[in-house]
Amino acid sequence: MRKLGISVFPQHVALEESLKYIETAAKYGFSRIFTCLISANDKEEFAKLETICKRANELGYEVIADVDPTVFESLNITYQELDRFKEIGLSGLRLDLGFSGAEEAAMSFDDNDLKIELNISNGTRYVENILSYKANVENIIGCHNFYPRRYTALSREHFLRTSKQFKDLNLRTAAFVSSNSGEYGPWFVVDGGLPTIEEHRGVDISVQAKDLWNTGLIDDVIIGNMFASEEELKALGNLNRNELQIAVEFLPGTTDVEKEIVLTQKHFNRGDVSAYVIRSTMTRVNFKQHDFPPHDTEKLALGDVTIDNNGYERYKGEMQIALQEMENSGNTNIVARVVPEERYLLQNILPWQHFRLVEK
Repeated sequence: MRKLGISVFPQHVALEESLKYIETAAKYGFSRIFTCLISANDKEEFAKLETICKRANELGYEVIADVDPTVFESLNITYQELDRFKEIGLSGLRLDLGFSGAEEAAMSFDDNDLKIELNISNGTRYVENILSYKANVENIIGCHNFYPRRYTALSREHFLRTSKQFKDLNLRTAAFVSSNSGEYGPWFVVDGGLPTIEEHRGVDISVQAKDLWNTGLIDDVIIGNMFASEEELKALGNLNRNELQIAVEFLPGTTDVEKEIVLTQKHFNRGDVSAYVIRSTMTRVNFKQHDFPPHDTEKLALGDVTIDNNGYERYKGEMQIALQEMENSGNTNIVARVVPEERYLLQNILPWQHFRLVEK
């Protein structure tokens, strides 16, 4: 099952604020936490993190902490002795650097059954190197980075390529979306949020999550910065994690039958795709007995949801979504429009992909 997650950086805020945040997120179905494991030498902050992990475990969270060799040193342990991490309340360790491959493989077999999370974003052969040491693949997972500074996050092309590298190995994957209200990250630079993909910066958080899941390459979506608003948490919690849902607004002249076509049918994009429209052709079969008088037949624009009217006898009842501006012969009714913030998603609907339209 695909999961939702939050990030918690307890060093920046009072303990009560972090606890309230994880409790609120749990209410909306969140079950992962990303955090950074600070040096054990700061006793007060370390105790705060332990309290948060304990409460998170009670709420059913999986807690994965970013660690590096200095953390191992501060806890006076080696990669062969991971009991202390389990005692803290961690479910896994994110390892970005500092090990050769053999150590990560050994950690994947630790009796504490900790997940070993690897950085997907680098795009190196790091994961293949670890697996070459016959690692326990059940405990090897991947997660992308987030990027505080504007214009430094991943390009879409690099994101897709590196994500596929992990997915082709049947490894669980995760990536970050960014809250538009979150002020805190692990550092003091949070320039437009903490997304994985640069083009997501400033985009509605639900659209970011839909886009990640829609690639088919990401299992878990984690909010990179804190605190996401309760409205954002609720919106993500309400998302369909397995099928893309796109919000639309109906035009006043749309008929009840046309609304039924838009909202009740299991749409899929034809395999012989067009550059101009997404075609849901089964609607013309399922509703062939209905009458579709012309209305709202003006020029088409990106995001227009249309149904061919009686003027197109062969295509009558076919639903389409416009991908660009084009002329309207008068035989196509505009019945709804994809809400502006979600039109971004249309270009990435693949051939044969299933999707649903929902009324905003």
